[in-house]
Amino acid sequence: QVQLVDSGGGSVQAGGSLRLSCAASGSTFSINAFGWYRQAPGKQRELVASISSDSSTNYADSVKGRFTITRDNAKNTVYLQMNSLKPEDTAVYYCNLGIYWSGKYYSTADHWGQGTQVTVSA
Repeated sequence: QVQLVDSGGGSVQAGGSLRLSCAASGSTFSINAFGWYRQAPGKQRELVASISSDSSTNYADSVKGRFTITRDNAKNTVYLQMNSLKPEDTAVYYCNLGIYWSGKYYSTADHWGQGTQVTVSA
């Protein structure tokens, strides 16, 4: 059973940066796809960025050009670099292990990190 541990959240002012990390256990890391989701109070969880096993990436329109997802297979870790943060980026961010199919990321129900809070003040 793969376990995911999210970290790196915090409080920053608008325009600041944070880097989130998702550390995964298990020996199959390099063949897995991962996604970063976020959920703001009163809103549905939304996919922010995803990365395939060959490091192809996709982003939500709201974060394109500001967020970058990467992976380090040697460290079994996925990162989300967030720059030019805005107050509307405030949310709990979750890492997910999923699959890519026909260029689209699909989450799995059983593989979520515990979440890390990101708060951006104006």
